[in-house]
Amino acid sequence: MNRSYNKLWKLMIDKKMNKTQLREAAKITSNAMAKLGRDESVPVETLEKICNVLDCKIDDIMEYYSEVF
Repeated sequence: MNRSYNKLWKLMIDKKMNKTQLREAAKITSNAMAKLGRDESVPVETLEKICNVLDCKIDDIMEYYSEVF
């Protein structure tokens, strides 16, 4: 399974919020923010914090898919 947080970055643009503002508002670590930037796995709790700040659902900020070989 692969994941993408492109929806998160687009939503942040729409809400005129940068990564530092989101990190501080959601009280997540810079390490978690870096993992999001690399489309790596983060705890669901981190995604929940982001969703609370952005007033959205998890599927509004990420998508996952399987690669077809």
